[in-house]
Amino acid sequence: MAPNSQASLNEGKYPIPAMTNLDLEHQPTQDLDNDDFDYSKRSQWLRAAVLGANDGLISTASLMMGVGAVKQDIKAMILTGFAGLVAGACSMAIGEFVSVYSQLDIEVAQMKRDNMNKQNSPVAGGDEEEEEKENLPNPLQAAAASALAFSVGAMVPLLAASFIREYRARLGAVAAAVTLALLVFGWLGGALGKTPVIRSTVRVLVGGWLAMAITFGLTKLIGSSGL
Repeated sequence: MAPNSQASLNEGKYPIPAMTNLDLEHQPTQDLDNDDFDYSKRSQWLRAAVLGANDGLISTASLMMGVGAVKQDIKAMILTGFAGLVAGACSMAIGEFVSVYSQLDIEVAQMKRDNMNKQNSPVAGGDEEEEEKENLPNPLQAAAASALAFSVGAMVPLLAASFIREYRARLGAVAAAVTLALLVFGWLGGALGKTPVIRSTVRVLVGGWLAMAITFGLTKLIGSSGL
């Protein structure tokens, strides 16, 4: 008799919550919400990083291949690549800063108009305003990311050519290193953005090859014509 009474008292003091149908319906929904991610939020920094790295890689490699088409001196090739790295990184940083700052001005102006419209409305929007301010683009961050990404891409052909004295082997090493880097950048952009990886990789690879081939061919043509 005593054990049954004690069990009844325990059940009365500590009732076991029952799992309702409503709870069962909400549980998988919450798991799906956690798995659901808006990859478009990555678009701003992903665009700056991928474009910066591709620009640094392709433009610097094309410059070095163009100079290598008419001059076999390794010093001229390295100096050309280094000048392209510095000039390109500065150009990318300034261009991204101006672009993102213009976007920032537009969004701030829109926030001010929205706040003026809400002044006569008894709406508590303090948290919403703080969240909007946190989501505003940062021009300095975007500029630094673009310059860094450009420099990382530009270092690939520079490092590939720095330690090879023989002319043809140096050109081949630059082309091979750039090809490998284009494959990596193309795959990375597609994987992070959840877009078709093969299509992204092929597009980046073909574009880089065309840029180097056109620069090499035109420079070779002009150099051989004696202009």
